[in-house]
Amino acid sequence: MADNSTNTLNEPTRTQKNLLAQLEIDTRLLGMVGAFVVLCLVFNFLTDGRFLTPRNIFNLTIQTVSVAIMATGMVFVIVTRNIDLSVGSLLATCSAMMAMTQTLVAPQWLGLELGHGMIAPISIGVGLVTGIVIGAFHGWLVGYLTIPAFIVTLGGLFVWRNVAWHLTGGQTIGPLDQNFQSFGGINGTLGVTGSWIFGVIAVAFALYGLYSARRAKLRHDFPVKPVWAELVIAAIVVVAILGFVAILNAYEIPTRRLQRMFEARGEVMPEGFTTGYGIPYSVLILIVVAVVMTLVAQKTRLGRYIFAFGGNPEAAQLSGIRTRSLIVKVFMIVGILCAISAIVASARQTFHSNDIGTLDELRVIAAAVIGGTALSGGLGTIYGAILGALIMQSLQSGMAMVGVDAPYQNIVVGIVLVLAVYIDILYRKRTGS
Repeated sequence: MADNSTNTLNEPTRTQKNLLAQLEIDTRLLGMVGAFVVLCLVFNFLTDGRFLTPRNIFNLTIQTVSVAIMATGMVFVIVTRNIDLSVGSLLATCSAMMAMTQTLVAPQWLGLELGHGMIAPISIGVGLVTGIVIGAFHGWLVGYLTIPAFIVTLGGLFVWRNVAWHLTGGQTIGPLDQNFQSFGGINGTLGVTGSWIFGVIAVAFALYGLYSARRAKLRHDFPVKPVWAELVIAAIVVVAILGFVAILNAYEIPTRRLQRMFEARGEVMPEGFTTGYGIPYSVLILIVVAVVMTLVAQKTRLGRYIFAFGGNPEAAQLSGIRTRSLIVKVFMIVGILCAISAIVASARQTFHSNDIGTLDELRVIAAAVIGGTALSGGLGTIYGAILGALIMQSLQSGMAMVGVDAPYQNIVVGIVLVLAVYIDILYRKRTGS
């Protein structure tokens, strides 16, 4: 008589695997999301419910943006089997250039008065050009002179940090232009109504994307998920987007700040009036960067070449890919993203400081690696890097709220990084990826 006990015990596991297969959910991504949720719940318990308040979630999002933006570029660098240790210092140089443009060049050289509408665009342009030029220079050293990226960017870590110091004379520069500060987070948001409008538009685009992907598969006779699975995915997306908007809208602007805002418009604030901040402009910038970088990775020739080169550099070169110029383009992308991060970071602080971006290179690399980017090259995702940055920031913010000293915070982050890489190695061995 056959023993069915083993089959009975395995039925739940098989059912779970079949469910995940039908939903086509990346198990690694699911594990990362699960780890993030557990992390948030643990810190929320340890802080007596303060960690998951709208205020802390709002602060957590704007603190994550700068590292997350650079982490999306680090994915491309690591995928091509390189590394960039200079991103924090490059951010500092871009920030210094923009700060000097706002406080010296625009008012004294160009004659623009304080608060002039062109100060912010000019300084942002200067920052972007700085990032592109330095990134291209790094890429040229690595791609054409074949100097190892580790050495080039290690040198850049020292050089650009001190170039930033030289530009500002070692002084803190600020306050920065009011329009420029709106990109930092709390000084620039969509407001409650604007955030709901954005949320509805984002939901519409997400649902249209799911619908278009299904139609494309059917048109080419590819297998598709069951309709119920599509509906489950769509429901998760809708709840995630609108829930995020609702949480940020729930963080109310302090009464005194509201009064100053009404006074600036020459109005009197109505009695008992309250409203929320909504989605910060810096978060919108991160969303745009994430979408663009994902499209580059998945839908463009450049993206295909980057992952092909990372998978097998010799084969990529033999197939006709111009690998040297490809490396230059990758580092130029990182340079642009460092400049964008400099905009967000300095605007959030409302001034440029000498220590801006310090140790960001390690946080960025950690975010990309925790997010699943393989150090051996060829594998990595943009959304994984952003989630990795969010996990890193949540870990540090949670420990700070609990009262863990900074040195111990760094110890924990280092242990988590090593553990994440080890888990990734085990996962890739098990799945054969």
